Amino acid sequence: MKLLVTGGAGYVGGVCARVLVEAGHEVVVVDDLSTGNVDGVPSDVRFVEGDVAAAAPALLSSEVFDGVLHFAAQSLVGESVQQPEKYWRGNVVKTFELLEAMRRSGTPRLVFSSTAAVYGEPEQVPITESAPTRPTNPYGASKLAVDHAITSYAIAHGLAATSLRYFNVAGAYGGLGENRVVETHLIPLVLQVAAGHRKAISVFGTDWPTPDGTAIRDYIHIRDLAQAHLLALAAAREGTHGIYNLGTGTGFSVRDVISACERVTGLPIAVQEAPRRLGDPAVLIASSARAVAELGWRPDHEDLDEIVSDAWEFLRSLGSGAHSAKQ
Repeated sequence: MKLLVTGGAGYVGGVCARVLVEAGHEVVVVDDLSTGNVDGVPSDVRFVEGDVAAAAPALLSSEVFDGVLHFAAQSLVGESVQQPEKYWRGNVVKTFELLEAMRRSGTPRLVFSSTAAVYGEPEQVPITESAPTRPTNPYGASKLAVDHAITSYAIAHGLAATSLRYFNVAGAYGGLGENRVVETHLIPLVLQVAAGHRKAISVFGTDWPTPDGTAIRDYIHIRDLAQAHLLALAAAREGTHGIYNLGTGTGFSVRDVISACERVTGLPIAVQEAPRRLGDPAVLIASSARAVAELGWRPDHEDLDEIVSDAWEFLRSLGSGAHSAKQ
């Protein structure tokens, strides 16, 4: 298939573009490089620099694509609380422009990069797709709004759509990993401390209702996540919007992650305790039973030390090219 990947210069989009090419698909990446970097685009992929609301519709109107994988988004929880307007425009308005361009061009398939943040503070864990959606921040709310829009387009216009609600993605694959100017994800932040790029890792809250007092998250390897996108494309059905959680079903606390980073690197990690962040839930663990049953997906890289090891190898490969080293 010929596929348009928005946000393909970012961490998740770049790795997914690599896996799509390996599977034999023709890929075109669109990214405005506001948070991604051109080094994150696989070298054998055509790259178009531009805003998703302008460049993607232009491509869809001039070329025939079999599907779109939509990763381009604003994704910082704290920033979304402070600047909600940025998230409603960047995540909702621009996605609407993309959906309209797909409708006009007759592009039949969409895989949307959604998030576990749509669930907010869950009543039960592991979280299933039938859990109440009560996002606690504008980031999660904007992603949920897009999910609702996609459902309506599937019903009204026959779009074959899938939303993949990620939990915490980590690791590296094919020489691609996390290398953001502004990093917020726990594993790369902890590894930056080990590499000497940061003095300490901030632990936001040590009084959560968890066994060790720190927040618990479900970590999924980036390669497993990319594989789910391949399966979602194959399973897409006209007029249907499938929604799937992606995680391993296992939770690790912040302290668990720090310990894993110390084991993998053989280096001590300095810790700085900080207050809880507004909008953070205590525990997020996925039930991926629906993805297993309907997509045939199953994670192959569930070991936390393996995930950390891949991320550590990638960070060391960057040398002075790591964005964190410039901070």
